Amino acid sequence: MTIMHLPSPVTIGLARGLTEVKLFFRSKEQAIFTFAFPAGILAVLGSVFSRTYEDTGVSSSHVLTASMVGAGIIATSFVNLSISVALDREDGTLLRLRGTPMPAISYFLGKIILVLVASLAETVLVLGVGVALFGLDLPTDPAKWLTFAWVFVLAVISCSLIGIFTASLAKSGQSAAAVANLPYVGLQFVSGVYVSPITLLPAGMVTVASLFPIKWAAQGFRSVFLPDSMMKYEMAGSWELGRTALVLGVWCVVGLGLCLMTFRWSNRSR
Repeated sequence: MTIMHLPSPVTIGLARGLTEVKLFFRSKEQAIFTFAFPAGILAVLGSVFSRTYEDTGVSSSHVLTASMVGAGIIATSFVNLSISVALDREDGTLLRLRGTPMPAISYFLGKIILVLVASLAETVLVLGVGVALFGLDLPTDPAKWLTFAWVFVLAVISCSLIGIFTASLAKSGQSAAAVANLPYVGLQFVSGVYVSPITLLPAGMVTVASLFPIKWAAQGFRSVFLPDSMMKYEMAGSWELGRTALVLGVWCVVGLGLCLMTFRWSNRSR
């Protein structure tokens, strides 16, 4: 008698991730808008609000470029997944997947893989705008790129899981857009994405922003693409990479727990 072994949740998740990526890029309008939005915002704001930190030689457009890498990841993960997961539930996609051997954790992994691929492409575009329009110098130190890698991965995982959790709070894809966009836009301002330097913001606002990933993702990317002379313009006067890793890592764990507790396959089940 032959015993059939089902694929592991990781294998199923990888297969689902490949499907998610294919579906995403087949929707040309969605792909173009996703990639163009942060790059377009950067091109406009970087051109309109441009000044130089005289003691460092760094332009405010360089600061914005680094911060927009983080903001772009949050949009691709938190905002897009809040909407797409709610739509998957609304149109019956999740019910059909439930009839397969796919556990919820594999579905989460598939969405995270999609965000990893889309965010990487989006980051390349944002950095391309920063280099071409504003003369941003990309780092040559391998240690800087190592920092980029772990900040990128932790930001993608944490914010993807928060996005999947947020979708559970919405009854439809339309309401998910409203639920996700308000905190996303608000947190961009209080997290120092659009306000440079972040020390211009009231300390209370930054304290609130420090509870969420976007502030730490943006700060982590600033540590990669800006010289260390810019550390003094951070609230703590340093890049705080250890705290960045801690906060993003905690949100990965908390986000997974929230997803497992609240995820549902249809709007009729709890």
